[in-house]
Amino acid sequence: MNVTAPSRTISAAQKVEHFDVLIVGAGISGVGSAYHLTKQMPGTSFVILEEQETFGGTWWTHKYPGIRSDSDLHTFGYSFKPWVGPPIATAEEILHYMNEVIEENDLARHIRYNHHIDHASWSSETNLWTIDAVNKVTGEALRFTANFLWMCQGYYRHSQGFTPEWKDMDKFKGKIVHPQTWPKDLVTEGKKIVVIGSGATAATLIPNLKCEHVTMLQRSPTYFRTGRNAIEIAEELRRLQIKEEWIHEIVRRKILFEQDWFTKRCVSDPDAVKKELVGAVAAVLPEGFDVKTHFTPSYRPWRQRIAFVPDADLFETVKRGKASVVTDHIDRFTEKGILLKSGKELEADIIITATGFNISIMGDIGFEVDGKPLNFADTVTYRGMMFTGVPNMAWVFGYFRASWTLRTDLVADFVCRLLAHMKEKGAKRVVPTLRKQDDNMPLLPWLDDENFNPGYITRSMHLLPKRGDKPEWQHNQDYWAEKDEIPAIDLDDSAFAYG
Repeated sequence: MNVTAPSRTISAAQKVEHFDVLIVGAGISGVGSAYHLTKQMPGTSFVILEEQETFGGTWWTHKYPGIRSDSDLHTFGYSFKPWVGPPIATAEEILHYMNEVIEENDLARHIRYNHHIDHASWSSETNLWTIDAVNKVTGEALRFTANFLWMCQGYYRHSQGFTPEWKDMDKFKGKIVHPQTWPKDLVTEGKKIVVIGSGATAATLIPNLKCEHVTMLQRSPTYFRTGRNAIEIAEELRRLQIKEEWIHEIVRRKILFEQDWFTKRCVSDPDAVKKELVGAVAAVLPEGFDVKTHFTPSYRPWRQRIAFVPDADLFETVKRGKASVVTDHIDRFTEKGILLKSGKELEADIIITATGFNISIMGDIGFEVDGKPLNFADTVTYRGMMFTGVPNMAWVFGYFRASWTLRTDLVADFVCRLLAHMKEKGAKRVVPTLRKQDDNMPLLPWLDDENFNPGYITRSMHLLPKRGDKPEWQHNQDYWAEKDEIPAIDLDDSAFAYG
C-alpha cells in the first residue's frame, strides 16, 4: 500500500517551478524517455528528478563484483543508439553508453540529482501535479508542478535488498552481505563464502569473487543459458564494414525473432527445451557432475527468468574447483555458517544473500488524487502503462522475457503521441476509465503466476494494480504483440476520459 506522506512546508519566498512534464528517475528508462520527449515533442519543458547522485539507476547503485547485464545490449540498449560492444555488458560499459546518450542529446541540463520525492498530489481544479521533494545535499524543501507525471524510477527499492529472516542469523560470527548494498571495504580474499541463491546475481558474483572457495547454496535449481559473449552476425557485418546503424537494426531483429521463437517453444514444447537447456549446462561441467540435482529445475522453462551465463564462466569456476553447488534447505544459521536440513553444516566467513529485492511501487512516494490517498492496488492498469482514476500519469514497467528497454521505447512513443493528442484536443487531463463493456469484468492479480512467478513479484502482488481479462487492461509481457498493439492504440477510445 502506498503511504501518503505529509507535504513539506514551502515558504512563501520559495518559488514553485513548473514544467510540462516531470520525469521521475534518471536510469535507463528516464534517460530514454527524455530522449524521445525532446525528439518527438520539441519545445516541451521538462525536468528529471533523480534520487541518486548521478544517472544510471541499477547500474550505478549496484557495486558487487562483476555486475553485468543479464539481457543483451543490442536490445537492452536504446533503439536510437547502436550498441557496439559485447552483448553482455558490464555496469561500467552501460554507464558509459548512457553518458554518451546524455551528452549527445543535451539532457544533462534537465536532470536534478540528489532529489528525493516525498509526495505527489493531483488537483482536478488546476489540472496539475504538485510534487514535493527535498535536496538531499542541502536539505532544502522544493516544490514542483507539472502537467504530466512520467514514472521511470524502476520497480525495486534501491536502499535495501530482500533478505529472508532465517533462524539464528544473529549468531553467525562472520559477515552477512546483500549484493545490492555491497560494502566498499569488504575483503573476500582468502575467505570461505556461501552465496545463497542461484539467479542472475549469483551467477554473476560467483565467477568474479576473489576468495578461497565459494559455495552456491540453492533451494532449487535455476535454468541457465550459456554461449559466447558475442554475436557472430555482428562480427561478420563489422568485418564487411557495414554501418553500425544497419548492424544495430539487423542484430536487434535477429535477437528478437530468436527470442520470440524460443519463448513460444517454452510453452509449446517445454520438455524438449528443458532437455536442451540442461544438456547445454551438463556439457560444460565436469564429467559425472550431479546435473539432475543441481541444474535441473522442476518447473517448465520461463516460469522464472532464465539467466544467461556468458562464456560459461559460472560453470568454468565450478569445473576449476573454485566453486561448488549445494541444493538443500536452510535449517538455521550457526556461529560458523549455515546448518542445512540435511544435517550438513556449511562453514563460511562471509554469507552473501543473493535472494532478490523488494518491490517499490512508484518509488514509495505518497500519492493523492484530489486530496484522497491513492493506493495503486485499488486501480486497474491500462496496458501496464497507466491506471484507472489516475490522471496524467504514465509508468514505465518493462519486460521480464525480453529486454526492459524495449518497453521503455514503446511507452515513450505512446506518451508522446498521447501528449500531442491532448494538445490537439485542447485537453488538460486524461484519465484511464473502465468502459461500459468492462462492467462485471473480473479483476485479477497483476500477473498470472501460472505464466510467470518470480518471488519478488509474488511477494508483492497485493501492492500492484489489478488487471482485467481484456488486452486493454493487462500488462501481457509480450513484446512481440505490443510492438504492434501499442502504436495502434486508438487515443479516442472510451477508455480515455479527457477533460
